[in-house]
Amino acid sequence: MVYFLFFIAACFTIFLAVQLSKHADIIGEKSTLNAAVLGLMLGGATSLPEITTSVTSIFIENPDIATGNVLGSNLFNLLILALVDLWYRNKQIFNYSSKENGYTNVLVMTLSSIIFISLYIRVPNHFFSIGIDTIVLISVYILGIVLLSKLKKPQLEVEVQGESTKYAHESLKKSVRTFILTAFLILLFGTLLTITADQIATLTGIEASFIGSFLVAASTSLPEAVSIVVAVRLANYGLAIGSILGSNIFNILILVFTDVMFRSGSLLFYSSPSHIYTVLGTLILSIITYYAILRERSINKVTYVLPSLFVVICYFITSYVIFSKL
Repeated sequence: MVYFLFFIAACFTIFLAVQLSKHADIIGEKSTLNAAVLGLMLGGATSLPEITTSVTSIFIENPDIATGNVLGSNLFNLLILALVDLWYRNKQIFNYSSKENGYTNVLVMTLSSIIFISLYIRVPNHFFSIGIDTIVLISVYILGIVLLSKLKKPQLEVEVQGESTKYAHESLKKSVRTFILTAFLILLFGTLLTITADQIATLTGIEASFIGSFLVAASTSLPEAVSIVVAVRLANYGLAIGSILGSNIFNILILVFTDVMFRSGSLLFYSSPSHIYTVLGTLILSIITYYAILRERSINKVTYVLPSLFVVICYFITSYVIFSKL
């Protein structure tokens, strides 16, 4: 029954993630929202299942699960982006990245740096059981989102005669409603997917191994993986990159929300110091990704794939270090 539920949840999650990407693309075509905001929307929707894991960890009074869930997901998301880029290397998706993607990545690195400093210094101070670091995180988050929303959507050269005819028969209001409904459904089926993956890892006796952790992480990030592949197939490369970076930003917002629910003090203060390696790995992978976004447009297929190849290598090195410290 567990395997059957896992299969059903995976099928629905894949279908819903495809619909999310499609309607995000429609909203982008028919609205004035820039790639950064669209990426935040799509990334936030695909990250909704991770809320369940974080909230559950608070009820069982295990802050490590909440922290590890968010930070591990951010690390894994960057691996997804690199693997998709390597798979679709002929499309060279980073050559179509925008400044908005770069700004979003800077926000990810800034928020991750604050988490790194908090885990390293381990500040016990809190305000009404909300960590000082969390207050700083939410302040920087709000400032960053406001700045990103003020960026103007670039005008495409193909849009010579008004609105694009790519989705001429689609309604903006209908797409917005469908996007919201699909996000709610992906919260339900994505949560079921994560729970059943964890049970399968336990039943097969691999829950404490790297393979078990990889299975759960992959299940949690399946919506992100599907959404970025669909965005690439729709030739919306800015949305593909932005969805992963937006998911990482939304995950940090989940961490903030979890700290608010955690009434024993600062969440990061009570989390294991070993999480610092996960954040450090995320920062390294983010820096490499930032280089891939802003570098001079590459034509050579060999030199183009190097950043994504380095991300994959660094991910597994980081994973080895993390599990060796457990």
